[in-house]
Amino acid sequence: MSHLKIVRRFLSFYWKADTVYDIHSPFVFEFANAVLEDQRNFYAFEEIEFIRKQYLKDTRTIQVEDYGAGSLVDKRNERKISSIAKNALSSPYRAKLLFRLINLYKPENLIELGTSLGISALYQASANYNAQLITLEGSTAIANLARQSFQQYNNPVQIKLLQGQFKDTLPKALKEVPKLDYAFIDGNHRKQPTLDYFETCYQYAHEDSIFVFDDIHWSEEMEEAWDEICKDERVRLSIDLFYCGIIFFKKEFRVKEHYNIVAAKWKPWSMGFFGK
Repeated sequence: MSHLKIVRRFLSFYWKADTVYDIHSPFVFEFANAVLEDQRNFYAFEEIEFIRKQYLKDTRTIQVEDYGAGSLVDKRNERKISSIAKNALSSPYRAKLLFRLINLYKPENLIELGTSLGISALYQASANYNAQLITLEGSTAIANLARQSFQQYNNPVQIKLLQGQFKDTLPKALKEVPKLDYAFIDGNHRKQPTLDYFETCYQYAHEDSIFVFDDIHWSEEMEEAWDEICKDERVRLSIDLFYCGIIFFKKEFRVKEHYNIVAAKWKPWSMGFFGK
């Protein structure tokens, strides 16, 4: 999907989206308030962002094996580390959102598909020091850099990296967790693999599991995959933040619900600043 199409889809999403001030569900209100609206800087943010800044300045070139749909920006197998850091990593805004999500719900057994340089893994693992994160990366060179990120980080996180194709490493990772509390699915950006990862992970999920799908509007294929996942009867609540989608399986949601949500600052009139 071209950048212009993504902008058009975002504008369509934006005008229909709710903010925390429009939400009546207590559960979704808590989510929006704690995950989207909380602007505090937590203890881990500064150190992780320091690691990111080092990669943004790193002009070394590495050979990358790309098993997914690839990058919208850089299609070459030989890439500068600085280019990977600029174009492939979760932005600080998105990474902090993942941190706050885990900090709120406290899942303990986490799996991430798509390690890249390890920045998002550090954010997620730091959000709950009782958590154990298994992160999967396809490229050998990138996996080696991610391991360096983990070694450089000074906080006591539990992260295990498995390198290889997801079709091989995901079943292995799932067998290592007693139950799957949380999955962050990134790194492929194609429809059928995304649906396959959903089905595979669901076999190890439970009522309180949380699945996050990154870049759900990245391509038409990803939008189709996200739409199918939202319509799945096992999914009781789905939240579209445009750049990612989050699903819950809680049986207490007797009526299946879907929300499109943006931070209130993106729609300042929703806060009543301009009167009625």
